[in-house]
Amino acid sequence: MTIQSVMDLERLQKIGRIVADCLQIMGQSLEPGMTTSELDSIGAVFLEKHGARSAPQLTYNFPGTTCISVNHKIAHGIPSNEWIKSSDMVNIDVSAELDGYFADTGASFVVPPVPALKNYVCRTTQKSLKQAMLEARAKQPLNGIGRAIESVAHAAGLTIIENLGSHGVGRALH
Repeated sequence: MTIQSVMDLERLQKIGRIVADCLQIMGQSLEPGMTTSELDSIGAVFLEKHGARSAPQLTYNFPGTTCISVNHKIAHGIPSNEWIKSSDMVNIDVSAELDGYFADTGASFVVPPVPALKNYVCRTTQKSLKQAMLEARAKQPLNGIGRAIESVAHAAGLTIIENLGSHGVGRALH
């Protein structure tokens, strides 16, 4: 999306803050014994409290408010009666709309105790995010972001998931 006014920027910032805060609340609420549906309900209540609507529900009639994927499930997991256990890696994706503006964010959290390999993966992805953010600048090629992520992952002995990108922000989910 090309920002054309101060209002565009302010509304993107507002919905961006809402999805970021929702993600953090959900991550902090993770505990063994809860289901992914219970975790999704926390996100639903938060978004509703702030007047935001689930973008996957609006756009795709998705059965959950957020996407929650556990362990080997990569992305776009449907909240269900699946139990979250200790040491599970839980990926949460929060996409929402407010006043015609969309924002998306996501992160993976590991339920303690955190196994060494899952800790390594999370530390490496944080490092790749920092490198990607250095590439996300005006007048820089967009593909530099992906190259930075891939470079860090490969140097750490990890691979990336091809053809899975973010939704971003703007007047539509994609």
